[in-house]
Amino acid sequence: MRIIPAIDIIEGKCVRLSKGDYNTKIIYNENPLEVAKSFEAHGIEYLHLVDLDGAKSSQIVNYKILEHIATQTKLKIDFGGGLKSDSDLKIAFESGANQITGGSIAVKNRKLFEKWIAEYGSDKIILGADANNEKVAVSGWLEDSNEDLIPFILDYQSKGIQYVICTDIAKDGMLEGPSFDLYAKILAEAKGIKLIASGGISTFDELPKLAELGCEGTIIGKAIYEGRISLKQLENYILSMNY
Repeated sequence: MRIIPAIDIIEGKCVRLSKGDYNTKIIYNENPLEVAKSFEAHGIEYLHLVDLDGAKSSQIVNYKILEHIATQTKLKIDFGGGLKSDSDLKIAFESGANQITGGSIAVKNRKLFEKWIAEYGSDKIILGADANNEKVAVSGWLEDSNEDLIPFILDYQSKGIQYVICTDIAKDGMLEGPSFDLYAKILAEAKGIKLIASGGISTFDELPKLAELGCEGTIIGKAIYEGRISLKQLENYILSMNY
């Protein structure tokens, strides 16, 4: 299972929110590149980079930070937040994204999102399926759609999607543990999907459990920033998986 730390960006700074609420913003570091380099120094290869300003506006905003991290580390970055057009996608990939995550766009403009899957390939496009009570949430989680989570994932799996990041919004940033039951349900129904668990990770012990469920990756945010899970623990875990 891949370990994927998260950096969320508002106004160029590394922040975390609780349940996606912008009013709960905590700034952890003024320099996202410094944070990314500390991840890399501990053997981490992947990064989930979210442009929260972009998620609120109608276009990509913090692509310069993506570019700095991509050019000054070897991290494989998946980038999301506010990707709404072909030109946004082009900027993200040209700025060094290895993959992009589309959430709201996959609900609001299926035609365009399906075109991206066809054009860039399913190894480059991740479906962001963020859920509130098993309903897909959009627009930086500021609104719920009427889409049921599992049918939504299955529909895109039939269109070629391989990777899905699923965040249970009720768990996000709460440090109360991830949605094991929800992930088990998704993996049972969407056979062969590469599911990346996100939201609520609070202790190191939860990681082997997610791996055992069959998650392909897990995104860890606040637990790292609050010192609940140390980078040393993650480094040792990655080393143990490589043996």
